[in-house]
Amino acid sequence: QVQLVESGGGLVQPGGSLRLSCAASGSIFSIYFMDWYRQAPGKQRDLVATITFGGSTNYVDSVKGRFTISRDNAKNTVYLQMNSLKPEDTAVYYCGARRPTIPTPQYWGQGTQVTVSS
Repeated sequence: QVQLVESGGGLVQPGGSLRLSCAASGSIFSIYFMDWYRQAPGKQRDLVATITFGGSTNYVDSVKGRFTISRDNAKNTVYLQMNSLKPEDTAVYYCGARRPTIPTPQYWGQGTQVTVSS
C-alpha cells in the first residue's frame, strides 16, 4: 500500500554530515507520522526521530541537537539531516510510516547504511 525508499547513506568521518532521504509513494503525511529508526549490528531497531502531521518533531536524546527531521510535502519526501556524526551513529537507517495510535511503523523502507569511521 505504501512504499518507502531511503537514500543518502554512506561512509563519513566523525564530525561529518549526511542527509538521508525517504521518498514515499504518495501523499501520506496527512495519514501517518513519519519516523526515522536505526539498527546497529546485533542491536534492536531504535527510534531516532519523528515528525507529525503538523510538523512537530521529536528526537532521541543521543541525537538531539545534531539531527534534524524534516519533510517536503510537495515531493512526498522526508529527510534526516545528520551533523556532527559519531561512530556510535553507525547503523542501518530506516524510514517508517506510522499511524499515530500505533507505537511502531506499519510500513518500512529497506534501509540505508550509515557508517561513521575514521
